[in-house]
Amino acid sequence: MPETGRRAVAVLTVAQALSASGMMTMTLLGGILGSELAPSPELATLPVSCTILGLALTTMPAALVMQRIGRRRAFIGSALLAAVAGSIVALAIVQRHFALLCGGALVLGSNLAFQLQHRFAAAESVPLHRVSQAVSLVMMGTLAAALIGPRVALALKDLVPGHEYAGSFVGVALLCVATAVTLTAYRPTAPWPGHDASGPVRPLAAIVRQRDYFTAVLAGIVSYAVMSFIMTATPISMHVHDHHSDSATAWVIQSHLLAMYAPSLFSGRLIARIGVRAGMTAGLVLMLGCVLVDTSGHDLMHYWWGLVTLGVGWNLMFVAGTSLLTTTYRPAERFRAQAVNEFAVFGSQAAASLLAGPAIHALGWRTLNFAALAPLGLLVLALLAQLSQRSKNSRA
Repeated sequence: MPETGRRAVAVLTVAQALSASGMMTMTLLGGILGSELAPSPELATLPVSCTILGLALTTMPAALVMQRIGRRRAFIGSALLAAVAGSIVALAIVQRHFALLCGGALVLGSNLAFQLQHRFAAAESVPLHRVSQAVSLVMMGTLAAALIGPRVALALKDLVPGHEYAGSFVGVALLCVATAVTLTAYRPTAPWPGHDASGPVRPLAAIVRQRDYFTAVLAGIVSYAVMSFIMTATPISMHVHDHHSDSATAWVIQSHLLAMYAPSLFSGRLIARIGVRAGMTAGLVLMLGCVLVDTSGHDLMHYWWGLVTLGVGWNLMFVAGTSLLTTTYRPAERFRAQAVNEFAVFGSQAAASLLAGPAIHALGWRTLNFAALAPLGLLVLALLAQLSQRSKNSRA
């Protein structure tokens, strides 16, 4: 890997760790704050939903902004805006203003749309055969955030006297400022050093119609939608329906988050060795295994094994899908191609997350997991169709 590419990936990984640490705070505390400030219990999860909605709504605008002003300035500007949003949430807690809390959460979610583009920026900083490794390194930044973010949030919760958790979001603002400072060291390189991707810019429809593009986007949609659908429903099923303790429920969710990001220590190299389709298949098998475990019982270890298997499967499928996606467009086409992917993937995640609550109450845990087989089956069919087409082409 060229020195400039190595430096860019390192800067993006540190920025990812700092930014994601701030975002973890809303994930950890959003429901608690909603329960305290919402005018009715039904709205308690709205701050978390606003974060996901902000992400989904900003995916395409984020790509277009980066195309116009460049990744570096867009990343820095978004981090600074997120710092303002963190301060707004802290103010909302002090003033006990639920609408202001939701507005700040929406802006924090919009920063996620830029933060998630760190992986594409890293992928473009290295030669094509190093893409999966660069993506997994940036995701390791999120692993660090999963370990550090909640600790920082709880350590600062009493920073503002008389207003519990306001200090946590002062910490979010400071982490976002630190992200912006870190990103000043980021120097974008020409996309994919050593790769000749010259040629005219194709219409977006021509890019989207490619079989590999469709498969890559579908892998992203399925990995995020299934993961969010099952993960969001887990605390309700465990704690409310099956009466496991809140500490046991937190342990399962923390284990799931670690399982999502810890495989980044090896998944990039593994996928570079076995290929993106094999990586997707491995992730798919693990997600199917999650459904099998989840539907076999309601004991603590059923939940734990199911969520850990789900997390590892998500990592393999998502890294493989991102790696395949980067092979389907030329440098000048990347922003539009990435925007469509991000909107499809994170729009699906938002829908799955919002549907999980009603689904667990209406369907129950077992049926909810069986419902996840539909998108998984769709990806199975797509991979089989691609395998069949490749077999025909090799015989031709």
